Amino acid sequence: MLAEGRAKINRFIRAQGALHVDLALWLAQNPELGGEEQAASAKMAERLQAVGFEVERPYLGLPTAFRACRGSGGGPIVAFLAEYDALPGLGHACGHNLSGAVSLLAAEALAQVLDETGGQVRVYGTPAEETAGAKLEMARRGAFDGLALALMAHMSGGLSSPAYRSLAVTGWGFSFRGRGAHASAAPWRGRSALSGLRLFFAALDLMRPQLAPGFQMHGVVTSGGLAPNVVPETARAEFYFRAPAKAALEAAMASVFNCARGAAMATETEASWELTTDAFESMLPNAAGEEALGEIMAELGIAARPKLTPEGSSDVGEVSWRCPALQPLLDISGGRPASVHTAEFAELAGRPATAEAAVPLGAELLALAGLRVLTEPDFRRRLQESFETAKERARAAP
Repeated sequence: MLAEGRAKINRFIRAQGALHVDLALWLAQNPELGGEEQAASAKMAERLQAVGFEVERPYLGLPTAFRACRGSGGGPIVAFLAEYDALPGLGHACGHNLSGAVSLLAAEALAQVLDETGGQVRVYGTPAEETAGAKLEMARRGAFDGLALALMAHMSGGLSSPAYRSLAVTGWGFSFRGRGAHASAAPWRGRSALSGLRLFFAALDLMRPQLAPGFQMHGVVTSGGLAPNVVPETARAEFYFRAPAKAALEAAMASVFNCARGAAMATETEASWELTTDAFESMLPNAAGEEALGEIMAELGIAARPKLTPEGSSDVGEVSWRCPALQPLLDISGGRPASVHTAEFAELAGRPATAEAAVPLGAELLALAGLRVLTEPDFRRRLQESFETAKERARAAP
């Protein structure tokens, strides 16, 4: 059955791959920001409905999310996660145009074997990965509970890997309020909100050595005054904070808030803060799944190596705490280092040659992993055991 299933998957990808290459290029040419992906979401949902999936859109009250299902609910469920949001000013500089098309093609290809294997194939349209992270809300509401495997591919520059690691992340905005005055005639009558904000940045830098390994802070000033001859009355910055796990992240935030309080006290200003992005969990490893992906990558001629250092953050981490989840990295730069979230990567992800190479290859990788889930009960058991073990270890970590 495994050999016959592989043959069916390969035939489908050869026959339908060009349509999904076109989808990836269309997404690149029509980028939409997180939460605004109406056209991308509709185009994907319509495609899945046309090939026999039952589609729910919007999904869970999220206007640009969807869920598509094909097959019975009596067997194992394999879910493919589709991302399609772009970055402000950069377009698809994270390659979501490619990864979204890969997930659709993989799901459609795997669905070709359902009559023989049983089970169900799903596609979750997951908006706003770059911002609020729809997977977070979807996970909270049980969308991924009970899945045998959830997976997607992420594009990479210079490295293909069966393993992906990420940090937990949260976003906060910090505002300082002072008192305006003429900066030359009577600066002593003012209290500079910008000074409070600058001191807050300095305090964070001085606090870095006291934080546990893996904790990261990066922020930008979004407002700091309107004219150089006016003492700024208000100032604001937005930050991302990251740590190896959500629990460690929450513990360290108490020190961050103390830095803001101290900076406000020293500059006789007022500080306030508010959550801008709910915390995403770190990505849990899945040893059995990563081993299987490594084997499939070797069979497909993908030169891969482990990538065990956390790299950025993603709401796919939330999925990995609800069910076995995988996010292999797929190199699209031919081994040349290329950083995501850059104009260079957006240009690379939008090239026809890139899509023609990455979309069918990524889809075959994911679909073959899904085929093993549908046909090998022992593999499903090992996926679940790896999932439970990783959760236990993560919860026991200091």
